[in-house]
Amino acid sequence: MTALSDDRRLHGHLIGQQGSRRALNTPVLVLDVEALDRNIAAMAELAAQAGVRLRPHAKTHKSVDIARRQVAAGAVGLCCAKLGEAEALAEGGIEGLHITSPVVTAPAITRLMALNARTERLSVVADNPANVTALAAASADRQLGVFVDIDPGIHRTGVASDEAAVALARQIAQAPGLTYEGVQKYCGREQHIEAYDERRSAIIAQTEALQATIAALAAAGLAPPVVTGCGTGTHRIDLELGVFTEWQVGSYVFMDDQYAACALTADGPSPYERSLFVDARVVSANSPMLVTVDAGFKAFSTDAAPPQVLAGAPEGARFAFMGDEHGAVIARGVGETLQITDLVTLAVPHCDPTVNLYDSYHVVAGDTLTDIWPVSARGRSR
Repeated sequence: MTALSDDRRLHGHLIGQQGSRRALNTPVLVLDVEALDRNIAAMAELAAQAGVRLRPHAKTHKSVDIARRQVAAGAVGLCCAKLGEAEALAEGGIEGLHITSPVVTAPAITRLMALNARTERLSVVADNPANVTALAAASADRQLGVFVDIDPGIHRTGVASDEAAVALARQIAQAPGLTYEGVQKYCGREQHIEAYDERRSAIIAQTEALQATIAALAAAGLAPPVVTGCGTGTHRIDLELGVFTEWQVGSYVFMDDQYAACALTADGPSPYERSLFVDARVVSANSPMLVTVDAGFKAFSTDAAPPQVLAGAPEGARFAFMGDEHGAVIARGVGETLQITDLVTLAVPHCDPTVNLYDSYHVVAGDTLTDIWPVSARGRSR
């Protein structure tokens, strides 16, 4: 008999009860399913109109349930940052998985080949000839798709020159057991440039460099079948430039603080809305200028600014961390306005690592808990 998850044990009985969001034990990761579905539909419609393949990045949500919704809306598959994420999604029946980081160690390559044997349309990136040799040596009956990873200038992964891209593409194309799928260039640094015009200028420069690489590959008879990359911050600009044939957008499903701060279009409001939140509860209210809530460092990633206060507190209230378990909601007179047990809704500063802190999404429509979805690939970072 399968044991209930802790979230199911605590909250399963609340599913379907009107107003049950307010009865959840906190801190809790809350997902507005109606906003989520609107975001998924908007991006899918845009990609379809542009004639590009949509392969959203699962490192954002790490969820089989959300992946299924994206595939149902037209996605050709999902991207995964790590092999473990791909294994978790494959266990949930998701196909068309692309691993966006190199898989290089012998134990990991063994797992990769086992995954390739039990799922359809698996692919991975490579940026090193020795890695391609190892992948080819381990490949069995089923072909493994391999993309040439191109360094966008941050020197994290990727080949550093057009010559290296051509040589690696040729090696992949000639290797038995491997299929040359194309190139990947993900410009992560540019995604979070807040001003649209500044971001556009940066991406134009990156795209010109990518076009030069594509031209070098084509001249060598290795024109890439697929050019994959793009992110939430740049997808409108990438659409205009028309070089990517596949988009790896991820955070559009949630719209955390970092992306909410970016002008995603040249003018007008963002086409996507916040769908992910953390609900916390006041546990102490003994000071006129602040109240203490039960969400601290363990409830949010801390690689960004502290979360914004969205609801449940006076206008202009701000959040400050007060340790592992607690945070302060600070505003003039807040200690007189809020009482213990009151609910405060906080934004998510950076969605990917914040999601990784939780076992489950508490899915709501309005104020009603409608389901509890596991964070399927939580901790699957190897």
